[in-house]
Amino acid sequence: MKKILYILLALCAFQAYAQTPESLDRDRSKYATYSFSKDDQYKVETPYQTVSVKQPEGKKVKNVIFMIGDGTGLSQWSVGWVANGGALNIENMPVAGYSITTTTDRLITDSCAGGTALAIGKKTKYGYIGLGPDGEVVESNLQWGKRVKGMKTGVTVTCRINDATPADFCIHGPSRRDEEGLAAQYVDADVDFISGGGTHFWNQRSDGRNLIDEMKAKGYTYVDKLEDIAGAEGDKFLGLYDEYDLEPSLDRGPVLMESTLKALQVLDNEKGFFLMVEGSQIDDWCHRNKVGHMCEELFDFDKVIGAVLEWAEKDGQTLVVVTADHNTGGLTLLKGSIEDHEVKVHFSTGGHDGIVVPVFAYGPGAEAFAGVHDNSEIGQIVRKLMSE
Repeated sequence: MKKILYILLALCAFQAYAQTPESLDRDRSKYATYSFSKDDQYKVETPYQTVSVKQPEGKKVKNVIFMIGDGTGLSQWSVGWVANGGALNIENMPVAGYSITTTTDRLITDSCAGGTALAIGKKTKYGYIGLGPDGEVVESNLQWGKRVKGMKTGVTVTCRINDATPADFCIHGPSRRDEEGLAAQYVDADVDFISGGGTHFWNQRSDGRNLIDEMKAKGYTYVDKLEDIAGAEGDKFLGLYDEYDLEPSLDRGPVLMESTLKALQVLDNEKGFFLMVEGSQIDDWCHRNKVGHMCEELFDFDKVIGAVLEWAEKDGQTLVVVTADHNTGGLTLLKGSIEDHEVKVHFSTGGHDGIVVPVFAYGPGAEAFAGVHDNSEIGQIVRKLMSE
């Protein structure tokens, strides 16, 4: 795996196309602990320790943990690897491949179409959420697992829960701009574990509905604070920790870690589960061309990967897939030092680009993800392995 990451360091490709950055709403003003004085340089003072796991011997896929680093391509992983002193948890993944992220109508995808292809195993139009290219509703692997296999299901993210990527797996719609409509679909989506942000679209709605109360009435335990996640009881979980998207990683604390560990506890059962975990804000900081913030979001995601892999190693029947919906920022690693944990980079765009993204896999069936795939093929491979 280390050889793969060394190769990735050399893959700083020309970015062929740029688009207008997506709008961002969250407050970026804090970060009192670390100083991000230069947007194109970053030095990590204290690298974190990574885990070490072995590939299980079993062949049966009981559980699927599908992890998406939004906007996270080869360069983001390479930059993070150098900044953390030449070590990341992603190195434990025994299989690596590549995913082509085009849509049916554009060269450069957005998170809606990119995530949908991964979720449903079918390419779609730019902007579509859980829909095929003709606007037809298509069942995602998460939904299929619930209906056909009786699996428990969950999503945990650091953006608003009605944002593109979580919505791609749980609900359906032609536009991410219908934020109240997308949030309302969760009430009847029958997803067992939901964790992210976006209370504004749940209890401050123009139609007067309080979706949080409606979810409580359906048996969900509601949590709105990090410190309450671990102790929450019940087999249905709703966690919403911010009015819109969550605070940046150094401010919000280990919400993604705690919610993922809680999801593993809540969802684990004899019929298996499908869990989607997203490092949502890696993408946002690449849009803003700020490498220090991007690194901290990637580290937050990679730490969760480490915890997931340790759990999957003990379980022995869990497929873990880590990939991205698209690449963001045209990031190039110009120079740095593994020994000093520092990097200097260049961003060529504030939008998405069309460079292929990596796919990493661990657990039963991991070998199927080696090679070059269309993004929709990733979803198809997952469905096939779930069916066997």
